[in-house]
Amino acid sequence: MHELSIALSIIEIAEEESAHLSAPVRAIHLKLGVMSGVVKEALIFSYEVACEQTPLEGSKLLIQEVPIVVDCLCCGGKRSVYSIQDLRCVACGTPATEVVEGREIEVVALELEQ
Repeated sequence: MHELSIALSIIEIAEEESAHLSAPVRAIHLKLGVMSGVVKEALIFSYEVACEQTPLEGSKLLIQEVPIVVDCLCCGGKRSVYSIQDLRCVACGTPATEVVEGREIEVVALELEQ
């Protein structure tokens, strides 16, 4: 279960930032692409387990799911696709050659206690 190692990395990042700011973390905001290979529910569970008996215990992992966006060469824009199994531009049906969003796992913000 690679979600546990990802959760541990997220906790490490949050602990480092929280130490610099001298404030406990209340929540971590994460962008998670649908093509990241990470199962959202497994990551949340892993995060909660990994936070036990750490300074982050009781904090929340708030996940924003990022849809797949491709750069369509045919119609010249950033477009969504039909599905993760059908990577064609929804506007013109051209097969995608470049995915520009939807693979990320990115900590975007920390909510700190006042």
